[in-house]
Amino acid sequence: MTSDPREQYLLRRRPASEKLVDVSFKNLAIVLASMVAVVLFAILIVVFWGSLESMGRYGWKFLVTSDWNPVDDQYGAFTAIYGTIVTSLLSLAIAVPLGVGTAIFITENIIPLKIREVIGVMVELLAAIPSVVLGLWAIFVLEPFLRPFLTWLNTAFGWIPIFSSAPLGPGMAPAILILVVMILPIITAIARDSLNQVPAKLRQAAYGVGTTRWGAIFNVMLPAAVSGIVGGVMLALGRAMGETMAVTMIIGNSNNFSWSLLAPGNTIAAMLANQFGEADGSQVSSLMYAAFVLIILTLAVNIFAQWLVKRLSLKY
Repeated sequence: MTSDPREQYLLRRRPASEKLVDVSFKNLAIVLASMVAVVLFAILIVVFWGSLESMGRYGWKFLVTSDWNPVDDQYGAFTAIYGTIVTSLLSLAIAVPLGVGTAIFITENIIPLKIREVIGVMVELLAAIPSVVLGLWAIFVLEPFLRPFLTWLNTAFGWIPIFSSAPLGPGMAPAILILVVMILPIITAIARDSLNQVPAKLRQAAYGVGTTRWGAIFNVMLPAAVSGIVGGVMLALGRAMGETMAVTMIIGNSNNFSWSLLAPGNTIAAMLANQFGEADGSQVSSLMYAAFVLIILTLAVNIFAQWLVKRLSLKY
């Protein structure tokens, strides 16, 4: 091999056609990536422009009042905002322990490999079920099955505002549980992949210093995978906030505000699905205003997720 730097440079020099391919691919990737930002910005502009009329007429009162009366031209989205936030957060509180626990159960050698593979496939199949099918299942199976328990909650703890309404059918509680079913596969799949990517040397080192299996899981494996798990949790939260069909079918679609989880409620996505097709006049602008609020909530969740994942990645 020659030691002359000039000859080495000539040997390493690439043809112009290869450089053209690299430059073209780089520019194409930049254009495609920029299109995502352009589409997002266009959606924000269209929704914001459509909501200007209601913003000027109702201002901040739109966010803190619950009147939704097209006859009197009075609109307020507090009921839908409350329903969106409560159903999303409570479903997340239930789904996170279940999802992370299922991921631990699948990734650790607690049961035979074949059974773990079957459970993993079942979780993935659960994610493939259409939301309208889950909504029908919630109407005909989940809600009748839950009603005796919800009635007992109202009888025993009716003095608590969140259990103060008698369950008469569709309501917030069944909507929360159907959201748990919908976001559980997301949390489980991402938590499982995050745990599988943790180097085996970390587990072996934990065993080497005398820890137990569960000590290694909680003190080594979960902290090492926490950034990926949190990213999956935030992705599931965004899915829960924007879910439409299944929630629309089971939440009751009531604009009458109630603190009770047993009473019918509403979410922003469900309200848009129910009313946008027949809306006219200022109602269209009010629905656009509600959609803009939903977009801002979703963006806030994603920005917080990015910040949290970065912090946890640096910490662990």
